[in-house]
Amino acid sequence: GTTIRLATLIPDGSIWDKALKQMGDSWRKASEGRVSLRVYPGGVQGDETDVLRKMRIGSLQAGTLTIAGLAEIDPAFNVLAIPLFFESYDELFHVLGELRPELEKRLEDKGYVLVQWGYAGWVHFFSKRPIHTPDDLKQAKIFVWHGEDQWIGWWRSLGYQPVPLAATDILTGLKTGMVDTIRTTPLAALSLQWFRETPHMHDLGLGPLTGATIVSAKTWSKIDESDQVKLLEAAREMELELQAEIPGEDKKAVDLMNERGLEVTVTENPEGWRRLAEDFVQKMRGDSVPENIFDRAIAIRDAYRRDLGKQAAAGGSS
Repeated sequence: GTTIRLATLIPDGSIWDKALKQMGDSWRKASEGRVSLRVYPGGVQGDETDVLRKMRIGSLQAGTLTIAGLAEIDPAFNVLAIPLFFESYDELFHVLGELRPELEKRLEDKGYVLVQWGYAGWVHFFSKRPIHTPDDLKQAKIFVWHGEDQWIGWWRSLGYQPVPLAATDILTGLKTGMVDTIRTTPLAALSLQWFRETPHMHDLGLGPLTGATIVSAKTWSKIDESDQVKLLEAAREMELELQAEIPGEDKKAVDLMNERGLEVTVTENPEGWRRLAEDFVQKMRGDSVPENIFDRAIAIRDAYRRDLGKQAAAGGSS
């Protein structure tokens, strides 16, 4: 049989970790024991860069990665990290549905098979002190992923103070004051207890935290084709389950953290934040996101918004 060792930063015992392990059970049953999945959660195998390196040398066969890790393989994935690009999950699912074949093809060309997409909630700023405006943010020490040199350069060029750390060092960084502000989802802030160090959440959602599970093509090719089909079905089932559950889980996480002292800062000046996002968008096109992917994503999103507007207008007039 084939044993697939999968590593991820997903917290041990979290909703995603349980879903992955459940998928592993489905894989074993569906393949009648020919394929088994061993999950290493919580960053025990290192940061996403480490996971990719271990996949290349064959000591790991799979990873569940965020966009940061996927963009290390191909920058087109950065299209899903553009700040304030999406207004809702429906918009994300629609745009991703259209871009999916091309993104998956790009991974395939680099030797990876994407078996499922994952969703981890909507990203917000969590900080030690309340942040009301982009100027407040300039005083903050913001966590950025170690190795994301472009983002680090952009933040600096706009007058901010990014601090690169491995994702596995975030809690230590917060405790020692190396960083005092992180971008993460309520669900992650609660699962990893980061909110205890950053009791202020800014209410402006920056965008969805998306990820995917990938398997090395070399390992995948050793699996019988009829089993591959079953594994993909089970993976897709998990994807749809998370797609349905995560939005509500995010809201529950905020309520739970509120009970434990989290304070939500209400945006006073959405325009200022939009301008900041716009600065990033200008820098990302062509520089971190291939222009054709960037432009397609915008065209798909805008067409979706126009259709929604038409439907709303039609609904209003009937």
